[in-house]
Amino acid sequence: MRTQIRPTLVILSLLTFITGLLYPMAITGIAQWVFPWQANGSLLERDGQVIGSALIGQPFDDPRYFWGRPSATASFPYNAAASSGSNLGPTNPALEEAVRVRLEVLRAADPANTQPVPVDLVTTSGSGLDPHISVAAALYQVSRVARARGLAEEQVRALVEQYTEGRQFGVLGEPRVNVLRLNLALDETTRKHERLHSGWR
Repeated sequence: MRTQIRPTLVILSLLTFITGLLYPMAITGIAQWVFPWQANGSLLERDGQVIGSALIGQPFDDPRYFWGRPSATASFPYNAAASSGSNLGPTNPALEEAVRVRLEVLRAADPANTQPVPVDLVTTSGSGLDPHISVAAALYQVSRVARARGLAEEQVRALVEQYTEGRQFGVLGEPRVNVLRLNLALDETTRKHERLHSGWR
């Protein structure tokens, strides 16, 4: 019995040290050295303050901003501690009702917009934390955002094009737009526009 306990404890201690301490420290050190921005959460700042992560979606419902994909995380939308989808199947009446309500909200915010509503603006993702929307979803919102901010639609559309990200490695996924990055750029553009029209340089 004793001859079995000793090697067992030695192996347990060794593996605990390697996998519980040495390996995490090594990976953390490499990540901080090679990918420091990503390793620290891909945090975005404005005026020196952290306002969010480029990897985690945020709720926007002000007409002056682009809205992200709906979230179905528990307790509140975009809860990063409870990533989850709605788990509603395509034949579930609750899904149909949720989509109908989201359509009504979008159309009420921009009644003159007769374009088809992109599907990612009315359905939730599997994670509930998507920071991106499709290019079509961003372009659908251009007229509303431009009107709410007093900007030309061409100016807002140019921002969407500027912040459109290509496919991963050129082949994976679809072109997409990071909502938080776009809204930050939109705020900055609005500031410049207001300064220009107020005569202040």
